[in-house]
Amino acid sequence: QNNTTVGSDLWNHGSIRITVCVSPQVEAIEKRCLELFARDYKYSIIHNSNGEVCGHYPRQIVFLEYECTDVERDRFESAVQISKLQDLVNRSKLARCRGRFVCPVILYNGKHICRSSTLAGWGELYGRTGYNYIFSGGSDDTWTESEELPEDDSAVRNGDSQLFDKVRGHDIKLLRYLSVRYICDLMVENKKVKFGLNVTSSEKADKAQRYADFTLLSVPYPGCEFFKDYKDRDYTAEGLVFNWKQDYVDAPLTIPTSFTHNLNIDWTRYQSWDLVEQTQNYLKLLLHIINSDDESGLLVHCISGWDRTPLFVSLLRLSLWADGAVHANLEPAQILYLTIAYDWFLFGHMLPDRLSKGEEIFFFCFNFLKHIVSEKFSAVKKQRSNSRAVCLLSEPKDRGSVTSLSSDFSLITEEAGAASSLTNDTVDLFPSQPQASSWCPLPSERQARLEAVREVFLAAYSSTVGLKSSAPSPSGAITGLLEQFARGVGLRGTSAIV
Repeated sequence: QNNTTVGSDLWNHGSIRITVCVSPQVEAIEKRCLELFARDYKYSIIHNSNGEVCGHYPRQIVFLEYECTDVERDRFESAVQISKLQDLVNRSKLARCRGRFVCPVILYNGKHICRSSTLAGWGELYGRTGYNYIFSGGSDDTWTESEELPEDDSAVRNGDSQLFDKVRGHDIKLLRYLSVRYICDLMVENKKVKFGLNVTSSEKADKAQRYADFTLLSVPYPGCEFFKDYKDRDYTAEGLVFNWKQDYVDAPLTIPTSFTHNLNIDWTRYQSWDLVEQTQNYLKLLLHIINSDDESGLLVHCISGWDRTPLFVSLLRLSLWADGAVHANLEPAQILYLTIAYDWFLFGHMLPDRLSKGEEIFFFCFNFLKHIVSEKFSAVKKQRSNSRAVCLLSEPKDRGSVTSLSSDFSLITEEAGAASSLTNDTVDLFPSQPQASSWCPLPSERQARLEAVREVFLAAYSSTVGLKSSAPSPSGAITGLLEQFARGVGLRGTSAIV
């Protein structure tokens, strides 16, 4: 597990004793996440303390039950039993690549927004079932249940189909238990192929159409490798268009007409969109989906579920927070801490590896907030007051979150070797008196909230990870970005992030 280093927890797996080690710093991050969730929600825990369910999911997976207000509890109290959910998770984990099962991460109006990896292919499935059988002493409780395949079905299906029926059947039960109806697949492939072999599959490529009762959306989005181009273009996403003619790209954009007609977007042009327009339109689509159905939840996934998936999960969480629809009691520094620590770090995003390759999808996510400040991205269609616009950008209630955010950035990236600070100058994140001329006219509350999050992120990122620029560009784009760091945060001051 990539976020474990020292400790003494033991996991007895059959006759094998596996030691799982966790540093005090990681434990502090986990505790902080639980505290931040608890400010707005009643939650239960899906236990994964030794990685026995998934080795690169949080050790304490949070299941949000309802918001901590009497009114909201009456409206949206979860019907899910945590013991039943834990059992379904244990049974379904083999269905998806790397065991990254369908996991609820955001609660919005009583509906669960979930994340996962894509479906496992036969190679991984057989490998994992054999491993579990061997190391569990010849039995595997993943398969222990009273249900059997109908005789007429099992008589005509071969062993492969029966195994897929079993494993994907558990996955479907979990999806239904969480009331998930919509599945958004970000893969640019129907199946991931390596060395000529199908190493993963997807719902849209399931030959038996086991997922036919779900609404499947194929929304192909470039993988993390593409974000090296973003970094090499001096962190400029405008004008950066993915090459859709590459041999491995075979998944077309497929969206039900009920959604395409309501967004005023020409989806036939998706291959000509640059990275900004593509990300904006996909986010609009996801927000539209979760607002179009009062009962059903949403699953978002890519291949492994730790690059593109956290990008959109994070954007969804921050966009809904900016509308006051989720995490209503968190300040900008707090929601930023939560989404970085939980959605990215604890769910296995390999930031040191991505930084070493220049694949800066993580930086792109938070810098992209400037492109979704408009009310066009709001899930709450109503007139807003600007009364809090300035106070959000002045002194925060929880300066401790800013300090710990910066120190935790150092923890997460210390293995990278290439991490560096862009400047030794100190930065004052929150000037005591915002310049009135800078805020005329006042931004909307949504814009002010998202800009506050982005400013805290840029300050923490520049003081810990830093930006790795390519050779100076004639456009001077990188120079403009660095100036934005200094001016957007509130001028250089005397207090440093430590």
